[in-house]
Amino acid sequence: MDYHRLLNSTVREMRPSGIRKYFDLLDGMEDVITLGVGQPDFPVPEIVREAELAATEDGHLPYTANAGTMELREAISGYLSRRFDLHYAPENELVVTVGGSEAIDLMLRAVLNPGDEVIVPEPTFVCYGPLANLCGGVAVPLATTAADGFKLTPDALRAAITPRTKVLVLPFPTNPTGAILTRDDLAAIAEVLEGTDILVLSDEVYAELTFSGRHVSIASLPGMRERTVVVSSASKCFAMTGARLGYAAGPAPLIAAMTRIHQYGIMSAPTIAQIAAAKAFSSCDADIERMKLSYDRRRCLMLGGFASMGMPCREPQGAFYLFPDISASGLSSEEFCDRLLMEGRVAAIPGTAFGASGEGHIRICYAYAEERLCEALRRMAIFWRKVTGLAA
Repeated sequence: MDYHRLLNSTVREMRPSGIRKYFDLLDGMEDVITLGVGQPDFPVPEIVREAELAATEDGHLPYTANAGTMELREAISGYLSRRFDLHYAPENELVVTVGGSEAIDLMLRAVLNPGDEVIVPEPTFVCYGPLANLCGGVAVPLATTAADGFKLTPDALRAAITPRTKVLVLPFPTNPTGAILTRDDLAAIAEVLEGTDILVLSDEVYAELTFSGRHVSIASLPGMRERTVVVSSASKCFAMTGARLGYAAGPAPLIAAMTRIHQYGIMSAPTIAQIAAAKAFSSCDADIERMKLSYDRRRCLMLGGFASMGMPCREPQGAFYLFPDISASGLSSEEFCDRLLMEGRVAAIPGTAFGASGEGHIRICYAYAEERLCEALRRMAIFWRKVTGLAA
């Protein structure tokens, strides 16, 4: 059979994630320090583990309501109100999903018609464009620059809007740059959107990892709640990546449409993950703060290390990534990462994995033990001197 011909044309043309290449290369390699996986190295909070264990021992794990258990939706509603001054009714303005990625997929599928445009600020996480394309939408990459702190500016947004613009993705704090948008930044974007029918997909999975003040959601600004769907998960703030537990919060008509898609494609998120997450969202604020303090120490450690070796790197204000500038090496981002892996035995991700505007940069994740980060910096300094000719 001609499987190439039988495949969906959009899937056939979809490129593999640029991140996965480096995971594949690591297979079988020894003595490599990987700084590529965006995964917390903390244990799941003890109270959450106890809830999981109790649910397992109970031996009764039925389907839940499609939108998730009411206990979990109430816990998420309280969490959003307590932490970010966002107020959503658990009855009809929240849906629990299989990870934040499903929430993104649901939102795009619920609103996009063929030809609708989705503005995606880049460099950014890899899923938005492909998911938009699978819906028949058109992803419109909008480059951000180091000169602007990798922030989306109102002028750039205004220039990117066309009559077909349907959704603006706001992935802040951003993977891979660590950029955030302040209340003033968001207010300027809201002003551009005023009077339009453009919806906002606000991916706030790194909201708790904001190192300069508290995260502000665009949904909390006047006039923005009615056009915004906030998506997030338990993955980063509670170190629960493998639980695959996310959620979307937004206006009831949008959440109802998303829940219908979820109903047919998934039915409900895993029951045991919902039980654990209900405990996390209601009782683990202190764990969030402890993790955040540790990440901040690691962030400062890495910034100091890059400064001492002469590798330019803007200070990230959120998430747990750095995006150093490697253009002084004369290598492309991919060439640099290939050689850093083979010669320096450190795995990083090329900036181009997050969009063409990431060229000249690499992504470093610092969600690892400090001893591991120190050794990675030592190896990177040796490699950096080798490729740039800088003195020790």
